[in-house]
Amino acid sequence: MTKAELRKHAVLQRKGLSEEQAALYSRTLLGHFALQDFSSVKTVHVFLPIAEKKEPDTFLLIDWLALHHPEIRIVVPKADFETALMHNYVYMGRDGLEKNFYDILEPAKGDLHTGEVDMVLVPMLAFDLDGYRVGYGKGFYDRFLQGLDTRKIGLSFFGPIGQIEDVDAYDVALDLCITPEKVYHF
Repeated sequence: MTKAELRKHAVLQRKGLSEEQAALYSRTLLGHFALQDFSSVKTVHVFLPIAEKKEPDTFLLIDWLALHHPEIRIVVPKADFETALMHNYVYMGRDGLEKNFYDILEPAKGDLHTGEVDMVLVPMLAFDLDGYRVGYGKGFYDRFLQGLDTRKIGLSFFGPIGQIEDVDAYDVALDLCITPEKVYHF
């Protein structure tokens, strides 16, 4: 399937989930995430969920990290839609967030993080067995991840497809993807 076909299919799949199913899947993703090796992780970039699109609830992962690994710095993205680039801001809690023009939660203010990022949790609509993902099509994460030496972890409520037909040179493969059923390593 092409990225455009996968986007349409994945959006319909998510719409078909009940709130209870999405919450259960998010808790299951947390269970798999909690089993990852955090021994050399100092900073984690976590995307903030768009609840209206039934994205995985990454606030569960943020809360778990804060409780079990308070030494790890959590950073969240803020998109610049004019340049199509993202910047990392130190997560200061839910009270410090506001929705942007596209209903995406972002830090309203806070400290810009310009240092290393050891792990990036990457949003997606779908992924394939080679670790390539399909997002919403704006390319923010592919640009962000280009040349970044970090552990790239996708979160998906659904398993992979065989292969995305139109992967190009700008697409960045994941290192692993966590689904409710299992963790895929690439």
